[in-house]
Amino acid sequence: MGSPRERLAALAPLAARVCPWVADDAPPEQDDDGGPVRAMPLVLRIERATPPRPTALLEAAAAAAVGLCLDERSGPDGPWYDAVASWAGAGRIRKLARRARTAHWRAVGEIDGLTAGVGDPEAGGGEVRALVPGPVDDVAHEVRRLQIGGTDLPDDEPGAPVADRPVIWLNPTVEQSTGKAAAQVGHASMILATVLAWTGADDPTVDAVTTAAVRTATAADWEHWIAALAADGSGRSGWEEHGITAVRDAGFTEVAPGTVTCIAAQRP
Repeated sequence: MGSPRERLAALAPLAARVCPWVADDAPPEQDDDGGPVRAMPLVLRIERATPPRPTALLEAAAAAAVGLCLDERSGPDGPWYDAVASWAGAGRIRKLARRARTAHWRAVGEIDGLTAGVGDPEAGGGEVRALVPGPVDDVAHEVRRLQIGGTDLPDDEPGAPVADRPVIWLNPTVEQSTGKAAAQVGHASMILATVLAWTGADDPTVDAVTTAAVRTATAADWEHWIAALAADGSGRSGWEEHGITAVRDAGFTEVAPGTVTCIAAQRP
């Protein structure tokens, strides 16, 4: 399938935004005005009788979002390429999380996309299906009928992340619903894979992003990382010195524009 950079060619406009110091072949962004608003739907499986642990659900969301982009169907010769490239080039990477259970969950499994799971969904594990992005006003009935709210889950205590896995660190100072956080960690996994691909990482390293852990950062670590990211405007120093890259929210829901909602790190 080619190099990681070739596999993720649809995300070239994203690379131009998150690692401009190496994205010399990225196409210009599309104008956000005048065209349809595009988003990737993330469908969170939240069964009433066996709800998932929030950490497992967020890790599944991160895996599903980046997994769809790494899938060969999103590659240059794949049937999803144009949809993913149009979405990535729109200026803002929008995702919309919805919840589903029972028959509604089974129904979205028939729509183009990729499902990722972490653990056993019958025992607190998480399952999320990322759907091929498209215009927000032109989604399938099976998706449109799903609720956006009602995704909050009680906190869990997942423990320290495994040493050899990438980690997505949530901002400890910002309150986010589980659905909002799912969209943010989905952004983070895509950004991390993109920066790795454009800075020359090999396939195993990029593919490892699909196994990223999700944790909440300590206040001290968060402050240190934010200072590193602020050292220059491009994000280069944060990446080259600390192996981190950030998600800055557009401010459409829950948080103020420009808020760093999470930081993705190559390793703990």
